[in-house]
Amino acid sequence: MAQREVVLRARLPAFHMSIDFTRLALWPAFLRNFVSHRLFQLKGALIALLPLAAVAPVAATAWHIRALFDSSARWRAAERREFARGVGGASFDRGSIATAGVRERLIDQRIYYGRLLRGSEAWPDLQAVAAELAAQIRRLQAASPGRPIFVSPFHYVSQYANIYVIDEMRELLGLASIAVVSGVPRDMYGQDHAQIPRIQVLYTYDEDNRSGLGLRLARALKRSGVAVLFADVPPFALHRFPMETVGVSMFGRAARIHNGVFRVGAQFEALLLPFYLAFEKGRFRGVLLPSIALTQPSAPQQLSEYIEKALIDNCQHSLVVGHPSMYAFAASK
Repeated sequence: MAQREVVLRARLPAFHMSIDFTRLALWPAFLRNFVSHRLFQLKGALIALLPLAAVAPVAATAWHIRALFDSSARWRAAERREFARGVGGASFDRGSIATAGVRERLIDQRIYYGRLLRGSEAWPDLQAVAAELAAQIRRLQAASPGRPIFVSPFHYVSQYANIYVIDEMRELLGLASIAVVSGVPRDMYGQDHAQIPRIQVLYTYDEDNRSGLGLRLARALKRSGVAVLFADVPPFALHRFPMETVGVSMFGRAARIHNGVFRVGAQFEALLLPFYLAFEKGRFRGVLLPSIALTQPSAPQQLSEYIEKALIDNCQHSLVVGHPSMYAFAASK
């Protein structure tokens, strides 16, 4: 029996244990990426289901929690409130003006993740604004055939909501594509171009293409007759790339606004059609302002008066309020 056992043991295969410690060390990183990706998907799915009526309360709750630990959030709110008091407009909601940034990001993500989850999503309020813009553009084109038009959303409520309006307007006008000059960082939540393939975004902060920005805008304007830029952007917003400004009067004081739209617009004898969004009780609303002939010497002052009116009427939804200089200072080019 003892001899048989020896033979059996001799026939057993040798077992060698080999561990790749290099791959084993990568597992924590793989696990973190996996969990992070799943949490990102869960967050997107939850935001995509958020009703618009809940946006303001959720934004207010998120801001108050953050303000408990973030002094910069409290200071930004104080600066925004101070500016709102200074413009001398109608009474404003102190909570709403403090939470504008959080509310903007929440609306941005609601629009982005809603499209990502469903492929497309209809927003009747924003579609109504787009229809009003398209109708006004057709009237201007009928009155002045061949005259180019700059559509100018002001910085209010949400940049993704503004772009949604522009895309709907483009479709109503039958344009294959439309150029938008933007200073918003690209792909903040994901692949923007996949959702808005017909929007040709010309980034103002793109160092490689800044020298050709005006040329590309001019080509787009010639091609479609309509282009989009944000004419109310304060000079401080582009301090990394100072741009030419023009002197105006705003709130009874000297101020400066960007001159690019007037310089390019005068070359093409273009019109400027400004508008801005408001958001109350879960509903969007658009305010269209009269068009401006950019060849007129009074055009800069007329635009500054529109900017002033929008700030007085809708300051709590402004995305640019909260900087000490606003329109009072411009870095030299």
